[in-house]
Amino acid sequence: MAVVIRLARMGSKHDPKYRITVADSRRYVTGKFLEVLGTYIPTPKGNDKKVVLDLAKTEEWIKKGAQPTDRVKHVIKLAQAK
Repeated sequence: MAVVIRLARMGSKHDPKYRITVADSRRYVTGKFLEVLGTYIPTPKGNDKKVVLDLAKTEEWIKKGAQPTDRVKHVIKLAQAK
């Protein structure tokens, strides 16, 4: 089973919000997932944070062999910069 860390879009039209999920690569993007690692809001409003990510769980999944997508790699860098 190929495991990936990817973004699953939530939110409404013109107001995207994403969950950072660990899932089987053969599953549909917003389908079943193994675990939610955090959230990513590209345009936060008010008290919303841009990135909320559990870095310990993310590193654990990467050590187990999960492959993050290019966009998720960018989000991880944003989370580590804080």
